[in-house]
Amino acid sequence: MSDPSSVIDDLHEESEEADRLVARLGPEEWGLATPAAGWSVAHQIAHLAWTDHSALLAVTDGDGFRALVEQALAAPHTFVDEGAEEYARLAPAELLARWRKGRAALENGLRSAPPGARFPWYGPPMSAASMATARLMETWAHGLDIADATGVPRPPTDRLRHVARLGVRTRDFAYGVHGLTPPTDPFRVELVAPGGELWCHGPEDAPQRVTGPALDFCLLVTRRAHRADLALTADGPDADRWLGIAQAFAGPPGSGRPPKEGGRGGQGHTP
Repeated sequence: MSDPSSVIDDLHEESEEADRLVARLGPEEWGLATPAAGWSVAHQIAHLAWTDHSALLAVTDGDGFRALVEQALAAPHTFVDEGAEEYARLAPAELLARWRKGRAALENGLRSAPPGARFPWYGPPMSAASMATARLMETWAHGLDIADATGVPRPPTDRLRHVARLGVRTRDFAYGVHGLTPPTDPFRVELVAPGGELWCHGPEDAPQRVTGPALDFCLLVTRRAHRADLALTADGPDADRWLGIAQAFAGPPGSGRPPKEGGRGGQGHTP
């Protein structure tokens, strides 16, 4: 994506929607448990605020971000939770103000990034568009956790096209974090968008195929639902294996949640 403006615009809208979920909550409701084990609503916003700060450092302060990476390498399995826990101790009003300020600064940094710039991250370096896409993916996923905790329905929007595209592009990464060799051939992915149109990725004649609702695919790659609860179809053994390990976010794979009987399951939190 040569011009990141559209995905940054969608990131802004996704953040505003998540903001509306928590802006109306009383102090005690910030302590509501979410589908992510051990995480309250406050932890979800704290994680977004903390990760936005990390992304802002990556965009504006390379040395500062490298120091964060060193901390992550020293405690790879607890680093993310520790960051969320630290921010979650803040009073709700202070945490909300910090998240708003941080995401606005990140948006400004991404919009003013020089064309072609690439920024360090916990995985491969990212362009401004890729960074905005990753932030949108996390904002949507954690916003979904908050909506589940507070009982607020969140109809899917066409902003999911960014999450779906990221899920497709991270296929080989998902194999790698599981210690597996990625397939050499591309897959065909055909997803039915919220508006009914078809979002397609990969060559039409690819023998390995994944089909189904775009929402379900996004729930899968963000580990917000178990595969057994989703209407996704895999044609071919490699495609089938991918749906068992798909992961659109950086970090080690989580254990996930067991399938829920009779309904959609929630699942873990993105690092």
